[in-house]
Amino acid sequence: MATISPQHDLPDLADNLSEDPRKRAPLVTGGLDFTTVTDKIVGIAGGWPNLWWWLAFIVSFGLMNLFFALIGYLVTTGVGIWGNNQPAAWGFPIVNFVFWVGIGHAGTLISAILFLFRQNWRTGINRFAEAMTIFAVMCAGIFPAIHVGRPWLAYWLFPIPNQMGMWPQFRSPLLWDVFAVSTYASVSLLFWYTGMVPDFATLRDRAKGIVGKVAYAIASLGWTGSSRHWHRFEKAYLLLAALCTPLVLSVHSVVSFDFAVAQLPGWHTTIFPPYFVAGAIYGGFAMVITLAIPCRTLFNMKDIITDRHIENMCKVMLATGLIVCYAYAMEFFIAWYSGAYYERFAFLNRIEGQYWWAFLIMVFCNCVGPQVLWFRAARRNVWMVMFAAMCVNVGMWFERYVIIITTLVRDFLPSSWDKFHPTWVDIWMFIGSFGLFFTMFLLFLKFLPVVALAEVKTVMPQAHGHHPEPGQPEGELARFDYNPDDASKPKGGDA
Repeated sequence: MATISPQHDLPDLADNLSEDPRKRAPLVTGGLDFTTVTDKIVGIAGGWPNLWWWLAFIVSFGLMNLFFALIGYLVTTGVGIWGNNQPAAWGFPIVNFVFWVGIGHAGTLISAILFLFRQNWRTGINRFAEAMTIFAVMCAGIFPAIHVGRPWLAYWLFPIPNQMGMWPQFRSPLLWDVFAVSTYASVSLLFWYTGMVPDFATLRDRAKGIVGKVAYAIASLGWTGSSRHWHRFEKAYLLLAALCTPLVLSVHSVVSFDFAVAQLPGWHTTIFPPYFVAGAIYGGFAMVITLAIPCRTLFNMKDIITDRHIENMCKVMLATGLIVCYAYAMEFFIAWYSGAYYERFAFLNRIEGQYWWAFLIMVFCNCVGPQVLWFRAARRNVWMVMFAAMCVNVGMWFERYVIIITTLVRDFLPSSWDKFHPTWVDIWMFIGSFGLFFTMFLLFLKFLPVVALAEVKTVMPQAHGHHPEPGQPEGELARFDYNPDDASKPKGGDA
């Protein structure tokens, strides 16, 4: 095997930001080798949490308990504690549902689609992006279940035999949601777990306590690192990635059918499926950036989650943001071009009606604020990147608010018009859902590897035979000096 170069010969930050098209920019900097990468990541998962983790966990755990307490209050009292009314019968719960489903899109996109396209920069961020997907879908799935009014009868949505011989209405897009989101969650969870099997074995071998050793041993499924295990792992991972890819496009398309198959002006349009998918990727990448920048700073992972990772995510977010802006413009153009009176009124009402402020926030946060990412200096400034990501996080929630609320409160009949005012329960349930999300994410940081160890090592120079030795010209094949006593072992030891 090739001899590992000293740390001063390995890529640094300047190489990571290089735009030279003649050579590939390194994705791991700081002179890290296989051992130091393992020590860094295992130290995060197995070490004692620091002060900031405890503070964040206490706040998140408190909000999560408030969230479940309010769900109990809802079940015992009724949906009258919400601001929902007629005609705005959906209100905050469905706004939150669509928002959280969108957040859960970027994880599978990074893991599956970028894996199939052999984009190696995904390896530094895919693990916690996948975790974010699972936790966001958990938050999303709660809101439709409690929105039915009688959550103890939510099992009626599933096609299972029951004593009444009742079957779900398969022509309802709300039922399509059940199948699409549950399938997406199941496959994403399986994909996430499969990718962690080699890392569970590393944690098993590094664990000091008996409980940790047993838990990680069970989770690693007897992984030994043999060539047969790697062969089966890579084949299973590839098949799951291929299975996940159409789900990224299908799930939020199905969510958009909740609106597109309705007859209400402002909803009944064919642009919704691609528009919702682009918006989900847009908001999902913004949340990945929101989580990645604090994690890389607090856990000292700037050599693994590098500035190039952040810059590449900014470029994807900018591209999908332009698609969303184009969809906004096309909605207004088609409303004018169609000549449909009700369609024109629905979109003019978003600008001139009582919710003009929500529309203004949506346009600024989704279309104006992120335009700073056109500039390279902004993409390499974490404060500017966080500003753009937070703009998108806010803007994507207000996009769902504008689509749902402004359309429902002004339908065909003026006699049915009404206003929607969220109650304190609506607001605190939305905040509490973030408590559930961040509680699960913080537990993930504590007990599971935040970075895919096995995948990160495959993109490091030491993993390739052409990695040059000290003083050897770059691009030249590494020399293999064999020990005459044992031809199977290089003199310098294994890489």
